[in-house]
Amino acid sequence: MVVHRAECRPVVNDDYMRLKKLQLKESTKPQRLSQQLEKAVTTIFKPVANHDFNLEHEKKKKTDGKMVRAERQIVLDMLFSAFEKHQYYNIKDLVDITKQPVTYLKEIVREIGVYNSKGDHKSTWELKPEYRHYKSPEEEEMQTT
Repeated sequence: MVVHRAECRPVVNDDYMRLKKLQLKESTKPQRLSQQLEKAVTTIFKPVANHDFNLEHEKKKKTDGKMVRAERQIVLDMLFSAFEKHQYYNIKDLVDITKQPVTYLKEIVREIGVYNSKGDHKSTWELKPEYRHYKSPEEEEMQTT
């Protein structure tokens, strides 16, 4: 609730008038100035047609070549050995491990694995219960000693 109303006006004297002139000069200055250069600026980066990381990716692609389907049993062996190390993998990691085309790999993994679409391990694959034979902690200790 407003109880009192007040109007304030500055004391018009020389100091105030000088301050207002400075404000007016500053506001009329253009925000951007153009200036003529004597020589060309050479420190600016020039556009590059193909960046280093693109070239590196292309080289890697050429050396790896196209992914070729390996024999089914070899791919299964690679998958089982990978699943011995870790219980859960996403499809991208399995492609990196096996170096197989995604469609072919998914076809094989669907037979031996279960896709987790919910929970803590969302978007990952794990082996079906009949293929799991994880070692218990006691068995691992017995082998290391």
